[in-house]
This record gives sequence, structure tokens and C-alpha cells, in this order.
Amino acid sequence: MTYLTNIGRYFIMLGLIFRKPQKLSIFKENVFKEIDELGIKSLGIVAFISFFVGGVVAIQTGLNVDNPLIPKYLIGFATKRSIILEFAPTFMSIILAGKVGSYITSSIGTMRVTEQIDALEVMGINALNHLVLPKVFAAVLFYPFLVLLAMVLGIFGGWVSGFASGLFNSADYIEGIRLEFKPYLIQYSLIKTMVFAFVIATIPSFYGYYVKGGSLEVGKASTQAVVWTSVVIIVLNYFLTQMMLS
Repeated sequence: MTYLTNIGRYFIMLGLIFRKPQKLSIFKENVFKEIDELGIKSLGIVAFISFFVGGVVAIQTGLNVDNPLIPKYLIGFATKRSIILEFAPTFMSIILAGKVGSYITSSIGTMRVTEQIDALEVMGINALNHLVLPKVFAAVLFYPFLVLLAMVLGIFGGWVSGFASGLFNSADYIEGIRLEFKPYLIQYSLIKTMVFAFVIATIPSFYGYYVKGGSLEVGKASTQAVVWTSVVIIVLNYFLTQMMLS
């Protein structure tokens, strides 16, 4: 019953987020601030993980393609497909759910337990619109760029790993990358990313906004937010893949 209650409160919260917008100048300022907090400050971890995971995918594929009858360019092809279809949009979104989701929950939760949100509401400000909507816009607009970066660096990391290990040569790897390139797959990944970005911005905000108690409860809410955001991303990934690729 608690789960159904939370689901209902979540959708009620979404309705309040998009109601009674704040001044446009303040909204723009908050969006750019959230882009810096939620997106630009995540560039480092996205770049680092993408590069090395791409290298690991290429090495593992190369080690398993040991049959001389299997062409080596399939290493590049498999690495490209794995990174574009799943690693970049889904795996990176789960990582961002951990990093960004905990930040969102803790920041909004701290405002709740210190009664800052109550002060905003007393002044007649739609606190959800003021605090959450800029986060939603920032995540949905900026995260596709992070995923594109993850795709490029992942594929590049695969090329570097092959060059360093000698498992395959550059010509075969590049041929595999070019083989059967379908722009729709990138479009599919970006659409998934935008959906996941909305989830990453709203579910942690929900847990932060409705937290009760003190700092201990804020910490617990942050953990719950990361767990449920990851679960929802995985479930949505299944349905989006079923709808868009089947």
C-alpha cells in the first residue's frame, strides 16, 4: 500500500511541478545553474568510465573472437553496437542516478528539514516548480550530450585497447565501426536518455521533497532515491527497447 501511495504522490508532484511557473529570468538562471551542477560536473566521471569500459568491451570481444573463420572487424562492430545501444544510454544513466540522484535528494531534503521549503511556500512561491523544474530541464537538455560523449569515448577507448594489446589492428576495428551504421540507433539511444534524465531529476526530487525528520532521514531518503531511480531506469529500458527496436 505504501508503494501505491508513493506512486500517487509522485504523479501529483509532477502536476505541481509544471504549474504556476516562476519568472522567466529566474528560471533561466536556475536552469544554467543546474546544468553546471548536474551535467558539467559529471563530465569527468562520464569520460573516465566510458573510455575504460569501451576498452574492456573491445578486449573481451577480441579474446572471445579466436576462431580464424570469424573476421576481426566484428570486434569493432560488436563494440560499437554494445556502447551505442546499452552502455552509453543505460549504464551511464544508472551511474548518473547514483551521483546526481543522491545530490538532488540531499539538497532538497536538507531544505525540507531546515524549513527552507516551508518559507518558500509561505511567500507564495511554488517550491516544486522553483526547485525541481530547472533540474528537469537541465537534465533532459544536457544528458544527451553526455551520452554522445560516452559513445565517442567508449568507441575510442576500444580502439586504444586494441592498439595497446595487439588483439586487433586499427583497420579491422574501423571497418567494424563503419559496418551497417544505422543513425536510428543513435536516435533511439538519445530518446532513452531523455526519458532516463526525466526520471533521474524527478524521483530523487520526490524523495527529497517529502522527507521527514532530520539528517539521518535525509541520508536514508538519498539511498532510497538512488535504488528506485535505478530500478525504474532498468524497467523503462526494457519497455523502450521492446517498443522501439522490436
